[in-house]
Amino acid sequence: MIANNTLTYISLFSSAGVGCYGFKQAGFECIATNELIHRRLNIQKLNQKCKNPGGYIEGDITKEETKELIFAEIKKWESEGNDKVDVVIATPPCQGMSVANHKKAENEIVRNSLVVESVEIIKKIKPRFFLFENVAAFWKTGCTAPDGSIKAIGQVITEELGTDYIIMNQILNFKNYGSNSSRTRTVVIGVEKHLAEFIAPVELFPTYKQEKVLKDVIGHLPKLKWGQFAPKDFYHQFRTYPEEMRQWIHDLKEGESAFDNEELEKRPHKVIDNTIVQNQRKNGDKYTRQVWSKVAPCIHTRNDQLASQNTVHPEEDRVFTIRELMELMTIPYEFKWCDMELKELNKLSIDEKLTLLKKEEINIRQSIGEAVPTTIFHQIACNIKKFITQNHLSAQEINKIILNYDLKDINNLKKFIRQNELNLGNATLARIAELVNSKRENNSAYFTNKFIVNEIFKELPDFEKEEINVIEPSVGVGNFLPFIFKKYESIHKVNIDVVDIDKDALEILKLLLEKMEIPENIHLKFINTDSLKYREKHYDLTIGNPPFTKMKATDVKDYIEFNVNKVTTNLFEFFLEKAIQTSDFVAMITPKALLNTPEFEATRKMLEQLRVDCIIDFGENGFKGVLVETICILVNTRNKPHKTKIKSLTLNLELEQKQNYIFDNRFPYWIIYRNAFFDKIAKKMEFDIFTVFRDRQITNTNSTLEKQKDMIRILKSRNISDDGTEILDIEGYDAYMDKTEAEKLAVYKYFNDLSVYLTPNMTYKPRVTKMKPDIIVNGSVAVLIPKKPVELTECQMKYFSTGEYREFYKIARNYQTRSLNVDSNSCFWFGRLAKEEDIN
Repeated sequence: MIANNTLTYISLFSSAGVGCYGFKQAGFECIATNELIHRRLNIQKLNQKCKNPGGYIEGDITKEETKELIFAEIKKWESEGNDKVDVVIATPPCQGMSVANHKKAENEIVRNSLVVESVEIIKKIKPRFFLFENVAAFWKTGCTAPDGSIKAIGQVITEELGTDYIIMNQILNFKNYGSNSSRTRTVVIGVEKHLAEFIAPVELFPTYKQEKVLKDVIGHLPKLKWGQFAPKDFYHQFRTYPEEMRQWIHDLKEGESAFDNEELEKRPHKVIDNTIVQNQRKNGDKYTRQVWSKVAPCIHTRNDQLASQNTVHPEEDRVFTIRELMELMTIPYEFKWCDMELKELNKLSIDEKLTLLKKEEINIRQSIGEAVPTTIFHQIACNIKKFITQNHLSAQEINKIILNYDLKDINNLKKFIRQNELNLGNATLARIAELVNSKRENNSAYFTNKFIVNEIFKELPDFEKEEINVIEPSVGVGNFLPFIFKKYESIHKVNIDVVDIDKDALEILKLLLEKMEIPENIHLKFINTDSLKYREKHYDLTIGNPPFTKMKATDVKDYIEFNVNKVTTNLFEFFLEKAIQTSDFVAMITPKALLNTPEFEATRKMLEQLRVDCIIDFGENGFKGVLVETICILVNTRNKPHKTKIKSLTLNLELEQKQNYIFDNRFPYWIIYRNAFFDKIAKKMEFDIFTVFRDRQITNTNSTLEKQKDMIRILKSRNISDDGTEILDIEGYDAYMDKTEAEKLAVYKYFNDLSVYLTPNMTYKPRVTKMKPDIIVNGSVAVLIPKKPVELTECQMKYFSTGEYREFYKIARNYQTRSLNVDSNSCFWFGRLAKEEDIN
């Protein structure tokens, strides 16, 4: 996957390189690092961040000459055989501000547009991965978009990069992810879409860890006397301040503020004309002694001052030392702040130390205060490295492996997974296991790729509980499991029942899980049974991708007792209903046909009584090689209907709808993309005036392309002109049938019935024409039969082929691509204009 076995990255707005040092620790080479402030960039040079001197790029990233220097460094690496930049890191300055309040400060909008500069650079470089780190409000903060409008930063990142990348954003408090101080930030990770079958952004985020309290982090460091340098550590010292200020904090207990001292002279103050004038208490965390038994506070840039936020040591009359700050921000001991080694620094005289600190201390402390904790980027770097250094095979390569190793033999497959001599990633191993499953067709088990699961992960519910119960009722090779582990990593105990009817699939899953690090809070129970008959307990969450297959009538009898929908034979529907009966929350992949087909009408009625939190529309992008449109429906079975988030990954669209708006019973099924335009067209039309008939009996075997005596014409979809006004003759396409044979077909009852209308089936280009004499139609044309006598004027028939109606029709059909048959539900939309003058 990579050339020269070299892992590379570029860092924008890199400050002193504290966060990026984690990439260096993980073995990445820095192609280029950009920073505006010379003294910060110099610290990066001291730590030998870049192999090439030209990699240190000082300058304004908005200027073309600065960008060209970055691109020039990339070309140098390309000439040395590096095929592609692996990671671009961007931590641009960002002034927090809502989009709604964008008029408040125009200069902040301009500054926030540094984010857009980063986006444009990422588009130009096209790295395998990109990484943003910024303030908690980052994703929803306003910026000037490339088109000049004001948009949320998250919207700009998604619009500009979402075509080529799978993107995940999360707000994390770094204290829960390995850092030793509180710091709530947004982390955004993007993965190139062609890699998303093997790795999802969420898998690259740092791992949840038990937070550490101050005592555990810095309690081992030597105590310091007034103005003392620790003999063995130049960086463990503090700058003294006026002695009279010491009494303000001297008697404070942990957690107490100097402003709460009873004696006026012990409160922060100034003396003006021999009179004590108390300082204003603007922030409750100033002059406040920290607490040993709590997590360290967020480190700010002015951590050298008592008057700054949360800077007072829990025990001593001072601020935190540089070494203590480094420990709190997980900056390693070997990180260099000046051009002397620690041993040399320790040998300096007191005066020399003080002189050096006077020159360097503020820069060091400010650099720490604005840094990303080193461990955060180090964990992300290690996760990326693990993925990149594994082999990830194409479908063609996988088929060769299966053949060469005879993996259709289950014992050979198990041995192959155990040994994994080819260093294959878990996603590739799972893909192989799924493909060689001999029962695949019988069980309709299709591989759930990481692209799908990453999007579902974003919408999974949070639980404020110490223990939760989860079930994956058709687990297969366990593609959901790593995501469940990640989503609920902070919950004390997560019990997961993994169920599959295929015993071999569970055995393979166990082997795959042995290749993973399963968090200590996860407790797995493997259950080999028919999940639909397994009713052991109630669950907090059911999540899965059940089989999509039609059951035989004899098999349906085993399950129908518990079902609301008594007419379906599709297996997924039984899984969905059982999940709703036994879980508080359900996240399930289903065919998109759930939204609209008559078969699932009872299912929709049932779901309408519950809160449908989200519907994710994957279109045809859900499963490679499987020509079926899919969605994921997320249902809260405990709460009443409210609002539903609609996400289309094919349209790159996200909107929030009132549930009763998209489930409106005036229409025959759910219209999830319903909007004002749809309502405008619907308002001027009279619907539900036709029933429909389609004939599937006419095939190539009982028809001919050559017209002979006593034959009648078969009208097919392409014979109806684009505006519906003409019947087209198409050489090599027109078909005919012997009249005697045609009379045997059900469609013949509409022969010469000029009261019915015709429309092509399976198209987003609807058009309507009146039945013509002496013809019959095949299955590519639907017959619209008036429910009561109706006469469509030529003008009204033409309306069906207008751009306006066709756009309306797409929304009415939920932007489907495959389930576009004109059936008893969808024929509803072939209506009549209430007023002919409404035609545009």
